[in-house]
Amino acid sequence: MATDRRAHADTHGHEGGHHHRDVSGGWLRPAVFGAMDGLVTNVSLIAGVGGGGGSAHTIVLTGLAGLAAGACSMAAGEYVSVSSQNELIAAEVDQERRELERNPAAEQAELASMLRARGVSAATARQAAAEISAQPEKALAVHALEELGVNPGELPSPVVAAGASMASFAVGALIPLLPYLVGVDVLGVALGLAAVAAVAGGGVVARLTNRPFWRGALRQLILGAFAAGITYLIGILFHHVTA
Repeated sequence: MATDRRAHADTHGHEGGHHHRDVSGGWLRPAVFGAMDGLVTNVSLIAGVGGGGGSAHTIVLTGLAGLAAGACSMAAGEYVSVSSQNELIAAEVDQERRELERNPAAEQAELASMLRARGVSAATARQAAAEISAQPEKALAVHALEELGVNPGELPSPVVAAGASMASFAVGALIPLLPYLVGVDVLGVALGLAAVAAVAGGGVVARLTNRPFWRGALRQLILGAFAAGITYLIGILFHHVTA
């Protein structure tokens, strides 16, 4: 029986437990955002240039330029954003560390109060706060989690976020370009392929978050169609004005 329990614990991480997906935002958020942004950005560019009467050569050049510029911009933005967030968190954690060193008794009482607010009895809260406070790094981690809502040891990587954003943007931006790259110089084919990708991407994201596939698919399709429709109209108007 004990052997069976240990085997179960080894298989599932801990006895009677269950697994959660990583929701810290290290790579999934920038990857999803990058792919959808790349798709919508480039299909909008292609629709605008195509609506304005641009040649296949111009559309491909515009699409490739948009892909490169957008991917680099997304990567730089993610890197700076995540780095700045981590630096801010590090500064706040350092401040908390200094408070734990200067006023250990007050910080221990504060921790006990936080545990009481979570429904722990007064006696248990005091005992737990004392045991946690006896381990400085553990106390710092608990205070950071309770007061800042973060785990200092599990911050997202700026490099991972930037890389995921750049790669996914490039993939998304490449999709509406594919027909032109293989010699199919038809705007409708590019728009149709982008619509299929929007449905698939939006639906997959919805399923990852346990939402109905159709809801995410429809939302992404509407947003993409709205953006592409605006640029297409701009292209048509520009073509008529300059014709």
